[in-house]
Amino acid sequence: MSQLPTPGVASPCINVCKMDDTGAFCVGCFRTIAEIALWSRAPDEQRLKILLAVERRRGEQDPAGCAAGGDSRGDCAR
Repeated sequence: MSQLPTPGVASPCINVCKMDDTGAFCVGCFRTIAEIALWSRAPDEQRLKILLAVERRRGEQDPAGCAAGGDSRGDCAR
């Protein structure tokens, strides 16, 4: 019996699963539906590429981040 490999790259999911107003990506993890569906079977190299896209999207949506009072994901420290 074979086991699934242990994932080396952690998922960016923060359990805030809601698509943005355009349906382009999740406002919690900033992944697209296709990236979310692929994640569980993607090799680490592909996961790292997804994480790069996630960081780009996050920066585009909230360039100032929590420091400017942005809390679109509800994960800023209070």
